[in-house]
Formats: sequence, C-alpha cells, structure tokens
Amino acid sequence: MRHENFGAARGGPPPRGRYAASRLEVRGPLRRIDRGYIACPGGTETFGPGLEQPFPALLERSTGRACVNLGTLNAGIGALLGDAALLAMCQGAERVVLQVTGAQGLANRFYSVHPRRNDRFLRASAKLRALYPEIDFTDFCFVRHMLESLHSHEEARFALVRDELRVAWSMRMRSLIAQLGVPVTLVVLPVRLGHGRLGDDPLFVTTDMIEALRPVVRHIVMAPRDGRPEAARHRAVARDLARLFLGEDD
Repeated sequence: MRHENFGAARGGPPPRGRYAASRLEVRGPLRRIDRGYIACPGGTETFGPGLEQPFPALLERSTGRACVNLGTLNAGIGALLGDAALLAMCQGAERVVLQVTGAQGLANRFYSVHPRRNDRFLRASAKLRALYPEIDFTDFCFVRHMLESLHSHEEARFALVRDELRVAWSMRMRSLIAQLGVPVTLVVLPVRLGHGRLGDDPLFVTTDMIEALRPVVRHIVMAPRDGRPEAARHRAVARDLARLFLGEDD
C-alpha cells in the first residue's frame, strides 16, 4: 500500500485541495493512495480547521492504516451526494467513517442551498413563501440566519420546516450509505454554534434519527458531550474508532 502526502504546508491554516475531478476542497495534505485506506468524509468538524490533528489523523496513528480526511468546510450530505469523484473515493475504501452533519444544509421542499457550500441559502420555494408571507427572503445569505428568523416568528409554522428537514435528512442518509457500498461507521461530533437558539449540532438531528440508521451501518461513535475541548473530543472519537476497528481484526 502506498499513501504518500503531497502539497503539505508548515504552519498556518491547514492546507486544502481537490482530488481528481472533485469540486469539493478537502483538508490537505492530499494523499497518493492505491488501496487499503479508510475514507473520512464529513463537514467542518471532520476538516478540523482549528486542529493540528483532527480525528482522521489520530485514527491513522493509532491503527497504522491510511485515513484520508475528506472533510469539507460547511458541507453536508448534499455536497457529498453531489460529488461523484469523492463518492468514488469512498466506494474504493476498505471502510468509511462518515460524520453526521446537520439537517439544515439540505435542499428540500421549502428552500434550496448551495450545492457545495451547504451553509449558503439560495432561494425559498413558493411553499415556504406562502407559509411565511411576511418575510422577505432576499435578506438572507446563510441558512442558519434564515432559520433563526423563521424560528422567531411562530413555533407551529417552524415545526413544519423542521419536520421537512428531518425527513429529508433521513432519506438522504440512507441513500448515501447505500451508495457507498462499503462498511460505514457514523461519527457524531456535537457542538453548539453561536447562541444555540436552534439547538445543538448536528442541527435538528435527534438520537432516534441516528439510531434508526443502526441496521444499515457497522458502528455509531458519539463524541463526549461533557464540555471538554474540541481536541479532546477528537482524541476520544479516534480512540473509540481504533478500538472498534482493531477489535474486528483480532
């Protein structure tokens, strides 16, 4: 197996790059890999912008297996489903460690998002404009800002939007896992962004929704929710993943 680094940078922010025909920028340094690797797709938390070693790097050190960080800033399920090149990399892996990202960044019957920057709001559907006739949706550039505004108006109406997002998330996750075609382990890295009025991340994704996927995945690993620093959460996740994977090899 060959898994060299290239394009590495010393100091400063983590390097970014694109594999093959992919349009998504993932965390570098990029890897030259032939076979026998673990693919780690995900969003901002997997990328680990403030970390020297996010969990894929720690997992590689613990297991001795190449762990390719395919984390993309502000990406969710939709970005990965829409990128054939990264999907192919995941399909060619021995296994996939997939970060559970929030439901807010999915295109749905109420609004559409940028296909790669899933945090970017593009437009409201006629259905959403009819539900909130008092709101000017041209005021919004980001999904979270838009949802916070909807949430501040009336809980009953907002519940319709939230339920739509949860249905979309469950359907897309099952579709993604089926397309991957290799053993999948889910990783949940909960954080709270901003003031947290909308809830914790992954946004709108409940424990029951995650547990409903257990029949179609190999493992589910949850980062600690005890307020420890981000680096410590990544260490805990890498430790749990290594224990599971090395245990399967015994």
